[in-house]
Amino acid sequence: MLLFCFVLLFAEALGAKEDRAHCKMLGSTESPLLSKEGDFTIGGAFSIHTEISKPSLSFTDMPQQLKCSRMNLREFHFAQTMIFAIEEINNSSSLLPNISLGYKVFDSCGSTLPATRAVMSLMNGEERSLGKTCSFQSSVHAIVGASESSSTIAILQVSGIFQIPVISHFATCACLSNRKEYPSFFRTIPSDYYQSRALAKLVKHFGWMWVGAVRSENDYGNEGMATFISAATQEGVCIEYSEAISRNDPSEKVARVVRIIRHGTAKVLVAFLAQNDLNILLEEAVKQNVTGLQWVGSESWITAGHIASKRYAAILTGSLGFTIRKSKIAGLQEFLFQVNPCHDPQNDILREFWEESFGCSFNPSMHGQIQCSGSERLDDINNPFTDVSELRITNNVYKAVYAVAYALHDAFKCDENAGEMNQSCKWKDPLKPKQVVENLQRVNFTLPSGERVYFNENGDPRATYELVNWQKNQAGDTVFVAVGSYDASLPNGKQFTMNGINIIWADGSFERPQSVCSESCLPGFRQAMIKGKPICCFSCIACAAGEISDSNNSVECSLCSLEYWSNEDHSKCVPKVIEFLSYGETMGALLATLSLFGASLTLVVLYIFFRFRHTPLVRANNSELSFLLLLSLTLCFLCSLTFIGRPSEWSCMLRHTAFGITFALCMSCILAKTVAVVFAFRNRRPASTLPQCSAPLQKTGVLSCTSLQVLVCVLWLTLAPPYPYRNTAHATDRIILECDLGSPVGFWAVLGYVGLLAVLCFILAFLARKLPDNFNEAKFITFSLLIFCAVWLTFIPAYVSSPGKFTVAVEIFAILASSFGLLFCIYAPKCYILLLKPERNTKKHMMGRSQLK
Repeated sequence: MLLFCFVLLFAEALGAKEDRAHCKMLGSTESPLLSKEGDFTIGGAFSIHTEISKPSLSFTDMPQQLKCSRMNLREFHFAQTMIFAIEEINNSSSLLPNISLGYKVFDSCGSTLPATRAVMSLMNGEERSLGKTCSFQSSVHAIVGASESSSTIAILQVSGIFQIPVISHFATCACLSNRKEYPSFFRTIPSDYYQSRALAKLVKHFGWMWVGAVRSENDYGNEGMATFISAATQEGVCIEYSEAISRNDPSEKVARVVRIIRHGTAKVLVAFLAQNDLNILLEEAVKQNVTGLQWVGSESWITAGHIASKRYAAILTGSLGFTIRKSKIAGLQEFLFQVNPCHDPQNDILREFWEESFGCSFNPSMHGQIQCSGSERLDDINNPFTDVSELRITNNVYKAVYAVAYALHDAFKCDENAGEMNQSCKWKDPLKPKQVVENLQRVNFTLPSGERVYFNENGDPRATYELVNWQKNQAGDTVFVAVGSYDASLPNGKQFTMNGINIIWADGSFERPQSVCSESCLPGFRQAMIKGKPICCFSCIACAAGEISDSNNSVECSLCSLEYWSNEDHSKCVPKVIEFLSYGETMGALLATLSLFGASLTLVVLYIFFRFRHTPLVRANNSELSFLLLLSLTLCFLCSLTFIGRPSEWSCMLRHTAFGITFALCMSCILAKTVAVVFAFRNRRPASTLPQCSAPLQKTGVLSCTSLQVLVCVLWLTLAPPYPYRNTAHATDRIILECDLGSPVGFWAVLGYVGLLAVLCFILAFLARKLPDNFNEAKFITFSLLIFCAVWLTFIPAYVSSPGKFTVAVEIFAILASSFGLLFCIYAPKCYILLLKPERNTKKHMMGRSQLK
């Protein structure tokens, strides 16, 4: 970093501008691992080694130069692919026909410090001494790499000052799409902005609402995981834990992360890891025997063949993840098989590659190792270098080289209209890096495989992925099977699709694992958040009465509409039970039976009185009024039937008016009989000696009193008649079908009038209670009216407080109780004499007691 700052100050001191030449940088540079001269040079930065030494920083001695070790055959494969593409372009007569491309390949070691050293070496050239003059041309015109986002950022911090284009094949950090910070950056792999969202949709698609997360502690892992967590949260997915590791971490920290994973309750682990970091994590997972997890991986490792080994099979079986589409590159395999250190015996990287591939050594002093002859055949082995079955990232390297070539082709205005053999490119002035950047932004070409290559305004390609699943073939080897796809350019809802191929899960079965913090709430329940827990952790609470939830994991219950109620499971709204006093239920049937029994009994009494109508007892009690009273009592019993059954317009109008008129008629008859008794004994003559005009007066009185009640009822029905009413306010779980009074004044006027007649009868009967017993029925009338008044006085509070159909039952009970009271108290003694004591049914006996006085 100090060197970088010095470069900036030095450039400013020289007045460097965008279109000025690049100055020779200070510091130690190194020779490229692989190189070839050409008219224009493309640089390459690959993580050919994965481990880096940690020099001792004592500040007393010169620090040792960083040393990289442990060769990465996959990255060396990428470097050779870059060389293959350059050689293919040099042999092309249509692309840069009279221009040759050279290359310089450096090792970034997967770390920022070696990456910075590599980019400086690419820009400076190979000189190791202090340059005394400024060169007018950079060593390279474009850089392909690096494989890690952090290393790529380190390269851009140096190369970006001079706008040297960097085209990465594997750096996916979304931060690199920032054109203000990285205006000269391009890549042939989609940004993690899309991959992270695709992973969030994948997790949601399979119903995994409770997942763990582990990431690389670098720009790639931190940026990608932050985007994933944000997108997953929007999808309703919760993260149980999110841990970070680095290949440079002490073993204790890695062991702690694995323990967290092993003890976590999430059954799905999203691993946003670089390959080197994953290797360390898997080694510790093997030690702690971590199995049974469903791994969801990023494109960095999900198709890495060396990871899909039998050593990790128990851990990674059934892994899922997005990767870019694989392709085929004609001639690449043959080119790779031709790589041999014998072609360049002095090249150390080729010798190291050969020793790594065949487990031999060119150094005869190495004890216990096989001597390398150089005649070994690469087509006899299978390793990440020779494997061309999964050309995904390899194809990105291939596309990056061709993108630079097409940009140069356009910059030099190569004549495409001329014949194939006569094409030429015109270039005289030095090519400025800014020109390459501008032409890279505009490139749009199609590879021989049919794939179209172009960059958007942020330097990113089209974001399309394959969803791959780790499955076993018949030989027991792990293969990557495409089971779906994701295209970020499509509208939401259509981006993620499955192709119908069965997925093998972590346990090796076809049964998808479940990963939730809380079990799903069934219909009829709602989620209730648990304090201090993520939203995915909840308890299930049953919906309240009248509320439902008709799906799993309902956040809240829905209230049923006014005429509906929740069923027993609270999963559906059903029509409310309509309640009314019906003949089909026990109470309605019993009341109807009592009503018919009372009417029948009254008719029997009427028959008895009619049969004995000529006897002194019947004649002495005014037979016409007795018959009329019995008829009114019969109607009183029958009117109670109008209160039973489903209310309708006619039944609502009939029930109260019939009740009022029949009881008014009944009370009028009793009043007439009572008045007749009182007047008869005040004249000290028996009833038979009353004036002949008394009978018409009694009839007139009955008719007048009844007519007044009829008038009240007619006014009531005319002005505000009763009507059927669906009462939903009194009870929440049912609809009470009842008769609304229409006018409460009319109802209480009818009831009050009947009460008034009853009180008058009671007073008169009470005054006549001490008249001669043999002839007097006033005391029986008094007792019957006492019962009548007691029943109806009790009725009022019971009527007001009784709910639903019980209101009607109370009214019917009052009608029947008062009717039975009148019937038994007035007519039972007379029927007793008529049927059982006929000897007392004589005129002499009727007047005997009167004569004694």
